[in-house]
Amino acid sequence: MTRVLIVDDDDLIRAGLRAVLSAADGVTVAGEAADGDEVVPQALRLRPDVVLMDVRMPRIDGIQATRLLLDRLDDPPRVLVLTTFENDEYVYEALAAGASGFLLKRARPERIAEAVRLVARGDSLLFPEAVRRLAAGHQRPSTGRLPGAPLTEREAEVLRLMAEGLSNAEIAARLVLGVETVKSHVGNVLAKLGVRDRTQAVVAAYRSGFISP
Repeated sequence: MTRVLIVDDDDLIRAGLRAVLSAADGVTVAGEAADGDEVVPQALRLRPDVVLMDVRMPRIDGIQATRLLLDRLDDPPRVLVLTTFENDEYVYEALAAGASGFLLKRARPERIAEAVRLVARGDSLLFPEAVRRLAAGHQRPSTGRLPGAPLTEREAEVLRLMAEGLSNAEIAARLVLGVETVKSHVGNVLAKLGVRDRTQAVVAAYRSGFISP
């Protein structure tokens, strides 16, 4: 079961999300929080796999709460930020802070549950086209290089396919490789870039100009 912590300052939204996720297969609601300042204590106590977090909250917003989770927990949960508008500048800042994806508050119930499962698995990118659009306004001039150790030609190829939103299985089919080989390449990319998941790797690739939106 994927354990979810719901964080939103609106009682009705929290209740709606709890109802949606409680009815979804393979997902359980571990708890709730009403503001970002409650996230770290709740995460330490409940040990969720995913934090479904409002990006805008009155005391500590989702961006700062994401940073705090990554700084203070040895094995932090994935963060899926909630937003009203996908082009919200806060969304990009949350992704840059370490969030693994974002979700519109008006999403259909089945899409919410699917997004939670996908982020928990971490084997493909959520909304790759939207991530590309968000990154377009923050891209540096193209250098063809990435921060960290240089990637091999195959690793760079895998990173570009990750940015397209392909899963490990889809990358394996595209490159005619075994899935385990692709997993190994993905792991090498994350390690060389010093990031914890493929979303952060793709954001780094766009931000550095290695990949053009």
